[in-house]
Amino acid sequence: MSQTDFRILTLNIHKGFAVGPRRLVLKAIREHLRDSGANIVFLQEVVGQNRKHQKRLSAWPDDSQLEFLADTVWTHHAYGKNSIYQHGHHGNAILSKYPFLRWDNIDVSLLNFSQRGFLHGSIRNNIHLICTHFGLFERERRQQVIQLIDHIHHNIPPEEPLIIAGDFNDWRRSSHRLLMDNIEMQETHEMMHGRCADTFPAFCPLLSMDRIYVRGFNVNRCESVTGTHWRNFSDHCALVADLSLKNPVPSS
Repeated sequence: MSQTDFRILTLNIHKGFAVGPRRLVLKAIREHLRDSGANIVFLQEVVGQNRKHQKRLSAWPDDSQLEFLADTVWTHHAYGKNSIYQHGHHGNAILSKYPFLRWDNIDVSLLNFSQRGFLHGSIRNNIHLICTHFGLFERERRQQVIQLIDHIHHNIPPEEPLIIAGDFNDWRRSSHRLLMDNIEMQETHEMMHGRCADTFPAFCPLLSMDRIYVRGFNVNRCESVTGTHWRNFSDHCALVADLSLKNPVPSS
């Protein structure tokens, strides 16, 4: 893979537990993330701390889930704490093989019981990465997408490459239309296959929830990762896209 080629993966990891009988499956998630060959990984529902699980589960990692999953493969990572509770917190994370120039977490929570945000980082070639996890209610999501659009307009120059990936909870595609109408981007699966991928529920995907949007890239491939081995990790399917940068910044 060249310096201008990227494999992007997004997955809601369901806090590291399998769907159904509550089994911690972090080790299996890490192995399959590695096998994917992705050099940038967008994750949702990553637990930053949970003191109850740490005491109760012998397999719970000594470090955070983020550090356990990143290990020595993705040596650069960022975490955005969104949902905070008495015994810990969870949120979005980005794992990268390339150093972050900067990153910030933007709180877009509108309801006390639904704490949400998006994580914005940037890497070389002025590439911007935004990991999202939006709310379950359509009015809530609409306001969160409007905040995302406003953030992009004010903080990311239109000529700079951008990847937005994550769990949009947007099965009616209203947020999709809002994004497409207000930002010059492409949704990778729609570009390759004519429609956004059905990624939920993982055992029988019927709803389009997870997306990868890009600007400033050629899209070479995008697939929803299915199969029984992936279904054991989350209630969502992973989405993987192969991209190539259109106009890389010349190295000095």
